[in-house]
Amino acid sequence: MNILNQKLAIRLGFAGLIPFILLTAACWLVPSDLLNNFIRAQLAYGIAILSFLGGVHWGITIMARGEDVEETRKALIWGVIPTIIAWCSLFNLLIGFLVQVVGFIAAYKIDKKLYESYSVPTWFIDLRLQLTRVVVTAQIFTFIAANVRT
Repeated sequence: MNILNQKLAIRLGFAGLIPFILLTAACWLVPSDLLNNFIRAQLAYGIAILSFLGGVHWGITIMARGEDVEETRKALIWGVIPTIIAWCSLFNLLIGFLVQVVGFIAAYKIDKKLYESYSVPTWFIDLRLQLTRVVVTAQIFTFIAANVRT
């Protein structure tokens, strides 16, 4: 990837944090009668992003043309698991944030191992760590706001 596309990927990654940060702040600041709307929006955005993280593996695997059958199998299976975790976060609105926190942490840890086997550049793995830290923090603070303010 050329340096311009790398910079774009980094900028877009950080731009993707904006809804997490704004929705977390809103959960602390909006009138209590609007709180549930922002809690749901934060949960929905987490679902979308966690699902996206799994899809990355399918893209990488397809581009690799399945040269290593075992690695391809692992990647395809893991690629759907973040979506299942995200879906499970819907069963209970407040506990859903904890499910997502576990999902984002697990996704990073497993992705890091798989990305190394795909020969993904180190800068991307580092970016994922930075983004994961912010997302997990946002989800935890939204969970606290939801429990304290409701």
